[in-house]
Amino acid sequence: MRILTVGFDDEYVKELEKELDKYFICIVDNAKDMYDATNFTDFRHYELVVIVDEGIKFSLERYVNEVKKKKSETKIIILTSNVRNQKDFFDLGIDDVITHHIEHPDLIAARVLANMRHLFGTQVNIDKLVIDIANKKIEFDEKIVSLNGKTFDILAYLALRKQRVFSKDEIINALWEEPEYVSDNTVEVAINQIRKRLKSILGFQVIHTVRRRGYKFSY
Repeated sequence: MRILTVGFDDEYVKELEKELDKYFICIVDNAKDMYDATNFTDFRHYELVVIVDEGIKFSLERYVNEVKKKKSETKIIILTSNVRNQKDFFDLGIDDVITHHIEHPDLIAARVLANMRHLFGTQVNIDKLVIDIANKKIEFDEKIVSLNGKTFDILAYLALRKQRVFSKDEIINALWEEPEYVSDNTVEVAINQIRKRLKSILGFQVIHTVRRRGYKFSY
């Protein structure tokens, strides 16, 4: 999962990322302000944006509209000390408003988990297949399946969002620190490695190609 934070200092973001890593395979980008955030969302895909309230409603409204127009599934959470503005934020299309414990990254990470729980988890269990995301371990019929690095990340990413089709570009954006420097071929090679390894153990494929669209997990 790729997350964009807006308006946080770098040390806070490091602590938040450490907490989020307990729940998700994630990459966190940090924008200084709303203007800087636009530069990120113009060329990267995000499943979650977490914003510190700057008190400038027009800029926030415009930014939220741009993000939702590009990808309507993107969740937006705002942190604010002004409790009375909650309704205004929800009216703008914000998905969640956090007004307390803003200074505690562990509690913010838990709130993120609560918002994203319907899409993500720490383990996938399907019949005899168990993908343990938290411990980066795969078992089939109680036997360990060896997959490491980005091959594991890709499998987990698709398995958690089973039946949905993802393009190579979406996979790269979600799982590589600098997606601009990663080629489509890198994903193709990784997918082939996953297929080869899992088919030798399971006897069938779980990652399927959808012509001209991308890949999906289907058990």
